[in-house]
Amino acid sequence: MFARAQTAVPRSRSLLLGAAIALLAATPAMSQATKQAPKQAPHEKEATLTWMKGPAFLPAGAMIAVVSGDPTKSGPFVVELSFPNGYRIPPHSHPTAEKVTVKSGEFMYGMGDEMKMSDMKAMKPGNSGEIPAGMHHYAEAHGKTVVQVSSTGPFVTNYVHAKDDPRTKAK
Repeated sequence: MFARAQTAVPRSRSLLLGAAIALLAATPAMSQATKQAPKQAPHEKEATLTWMKGPAFLPAGAMIAVVSGDPTKSGPFVVELSFPNGYRIPPHSHPTAEKVTVKSGEFMYGMGDEMKMSDMKAMKPGNSGEIPAGMHHYAEAHGKTVVQVSSTGPFVTNYVHAKDDPRTKAK
């Protein structure tokens, strides 16, 4: 269940947050992302983090910063993801549960095998939620958006439709 500070949030919101986290779960992509040259932080609050091009399992345009742990190894980890306005993550799932917290912008999420904009819910800064392992979900950023994702590695992302997987498009 999503929790915002000490206030309960509807379960559907927590499921949608998990969708965003699930996108960050691909182990090979995370390994590649940590080897790339760091880039400038998306905004001043995050200046102490080292931002890099997003992992290969995410569509182009995302940035990632590892806060703690290592998403490519066993054990807990925390990462932050930065998305430009209009950034979309197609339907996918993860074999582990994930927690998503919105740091800035508006994070839209939905559940299911098809991306339906009319069914998406909004999460604002400070909102957080969890999505269970195996739940199909998708997301979109409205405005420049930063989310924090917590899960257990090694993180894996499985797209519902092979055509949506950026790793297969690169081949």
